[in-house]
Amino acid sequence: MATSLTSLKREFSVSEAYLYNQSSPLRWVFSHLWRYKGFLLFYLVTVIIMNALFSSIPTLTGRAFDIVLGQTDTGRLLTIALAILGIVVVRGVIDLSNALAIETLGQRLERDARDELYVSLLGKSQTFHNRQRVGDVMARATNDIRQLNPMINPGFSLMMDASLSLLMPMIFIAFIKLQLLLSPLIFAILLALALYHYNHQLRPVVGRVRSQFGEMNAGLAETIAGIEVVKSTAQEAQERRKFRTNARRYRDAFVAQGQVEARYLPPLILGIVMAGAFSHGLWLVIQNQITIGDLVAYMGLMGILHFPAFISIFTFSLIQLGLAGAGRILELMQEETELDENKTGHQAPMQGHLQFEDVTFYLGDKPVLTNVSFEALPGQTVAIVGQTGSGKSTLTKLVNRIYDVRDGRIRIDGVDVRDWNLASLRSQISTIEQDIFLFSRTIAENIAFGLGQQVDQAAIEQAARDAQAYDFITGFKDGYQTIIGERGVTLSGGQRQRLAIARALLTAPRLLMIDDSTSAIDSATEDKIQRAINRVLEGRTTLLITHRLSQIRRADKILVLKQGQIVDQGTHDELMARCDLYKRIFARYE
Repeated sequence: MATSLTSLKREFSVSEAYLYNQSSPLRWVFSHLWRYKGFLLFYLVTVIIMNALFSSIPTLTGRAFDIVLGQTDTGRLLTIALAILGIVVVRGVIDLSNALAIETLGQRLERDARDELYVSLLGKSQTFHNRQRVGDVMARATNDIRQLNPMINPGFSLMMDASLSLLMPMIFIAFIKLQLLLSPLIFAILLALALYHYNHQLRPVVGRVRSQFGEMNAGLAETIAGIEVVKSTAQEAQERRKFRTNARRYRDAFVAQGQVEARYLPPLILGIVMAGAFSHGLWLVIQNQITIGDLVAYMGLMGILHFPAFISIFTFSLIQLGLAGAGRILELMQEETELDENKTGHQAPMQGHLQFEDVTFYLGDKPVLTNVSFEALPGQTVAIVGQTGSGKSTLTKLVNRIYDVRDGRIRIDGVDVRDWNLASLRSQISTIEQDIFLFSRTIAENIAFGLGQQVDQAAIEQAARDAQAYDFITGFKDGYQTIIGERGVTLSGGQRQRLAIARALLTAPRLLMIDDSTSAIDSATEDKIQRAINRVLEGRTTLLITHRLSQIRRADKILVLKQGQIVDQGTHDELMARCDLYKRIFARYE
């Protein structure tokens, strides 16, 4: 197993996952390839054999010329012809297996890198995801990952062929006459200098191409996600201008790449060197230091140098695009995240005893909650009230460690939430958000999502009944197999919320947090849902953010928040008697 030079926190990981070297894009790619060292070594051996065989053909051709010109031992011509035929056939067979090996490496690199990035994104904290633009993340997870495959095949494959097409002819030329190495050595030196200059110019331009693609994709995703706002405010023209601007910048980056590639010099260098090589070879023939056959073999071997000279512009562009994409992928995976899954942490059935002890929480430099302390006993319902922006929703997100506290601590059953195994903690807590998210899957799959496994249909239907969703679900043609649109756009607000409640109830949580989940449900349906929740959650702890007076009155304890601080807590009657802020809030709800 490879070693990783990074040790990042993560909320989710795969057991016995293969660890890759993330110290640089090049080492990261190589560590992926080295995982399949058998394929890699087989490819390297076969590509060497292939190029050696290919370089032997001009040498045999030169010998044939000497036999014909000397008119001696012409019977050897048949042997040479058969040898060349055999080389072509063997090379063809090796080429097929070689192509299979390198294609397998490219496909597995793309697959494994995509899986590694996806697992990394699943393990990032909510704070991390809040900082990202979804379109840019998608560009990295799709287009940048896709660039890794052509970087290997044909990019890396052709680069190896080009390198050996430079080295092997020089070895064969040395066996003809050492003096003939002058021209290929000059070409090799000039080629190295030209490619260094070319890559030095190409690298930043290619990076800009990948970055600008991410920007364009992010803007597109943002507009599509907010298309309802765009249309309702008649801002299509403005969004079109923004997209055209991003598309133009992407085009300009590609043009800049083309300008760099247009200044590619190796073909010009090769032409000059070939002329010099031919002149040098003719002079040696005149001096009787080599034969005509040697000259033919020499020029045939020099002709092989045409391949590295011309193919490098293509291969290095693919490699630079792939490395630029790898750099953007690594940048995403290596970005710090705040939470750790704590694999060896506390795991136990949760009783639901919740304690906040002087909890202070910041988003950036701004305090959202300050010195918050309260206790919820198992089975109690705690209502949280306060004006908009007082920190109600943030408070609930600290319980299941969507965010982590900076100061103070939160205990569940006497154990700091940071000491719990994260999966154990979250699996026993359910949250019904104000902004309901449903997946573009069947209704049954959305209800059963919280269990992450096959769930008995009867249990799904019972949860739907308890959430008062059974009637509208069975009203659909396909019932529980009805596929709903992304984010549940094909459902009404009340229907989405009832499915979310069913999903929470099915997990049988020990601790439930409800964030104004019945805001889009009529009073009659809400009363039914509340009665169902009261039955199902008997003996379970509930944190409740709501503006419904009936729910507030029913709570065992009420927290009154103002600017992130608890100004008072108690029962409804106690707060009405002593808390002016609560009375004003309550009067507003009435």
